[in-house]
Amino acid sequence: MEKYSILIVEDHSLTRFGLRTAFETDKSFVKIYEASNAKTAISVARNEAVDAVIMDLGLPDMNGIEATKIIKEKRPSTKVIVLSSHEQEEDVLKSLHCGANAYCTKDIEPDKLIEITKSVLEGAAWFDPKVAQYVLKAAGQPSVKQEEPSFEVKEPAKNPEVNLTTREKQVLALIVEGLTNNEIAQKLDVSINTTKAHVCNILQKLAVNDRTQAAIKALKDGLI
Repeated sequence: MEKYSILIVEDHSLTRFGLRTAFETDKSFVKIYEASNAKTAISVARNEAVDAVIMDLGLPDMNGIEATKIIKEKRPSTKVIVLSSHEQEEDVLKSLHCGANAYCTKDIEPDKLIEITKSVLEGAAWFDPKVAQYVLKAAGQPSVKQEEPSFEVKEPAKNPEVNLTTREKQVLALIVEGLTNNEIAQKLDVSINTTKAHVCNILQKLAVNDRTQAAIKALKDGLI
């Protein structure tokens, strides 16, 4: 069983307590840190080996989107799962651009949040169905205009010479659906090592850094 450390960033103490209690029920999470503001969250993420961050957006000292950007710049491998009561398109796209790996709304069930967090730690990306339309919309147009240009969603330049094999297209389609490597391996009845090799090849051929970018590029360029 994989062992993870997680940081819960939430300014409401009761909500933070509820989240901690939920994650403590899963033995995969061996270290659980807490922060009630962005400054503390950034400090913990910088000084501790945190695998994942549950990030609230409405923090008292700094927007959670900006905190996500800083954390991802310092520790790119740390996964960030946004947990917000907001469903606005601007918040979703800014979070994505700043490196968020998942976007969940606060009405999510605790067990589902834990499941999503573990899948993201395994390499998946996840967006609540209520906001997934914004991601697909962004993927289907050249750019997304925002009031702040620094948060404009930018994708790698389209490569017309991308040549995916039939199997790689199957794997890419499952990545778009949000499946983890283990789930893809089971779905296609192949080994986990074979799946990882396909994913690696896909990222290289698409000239992207992670699965989220691969999924967006696949939708934007009509690769699947």
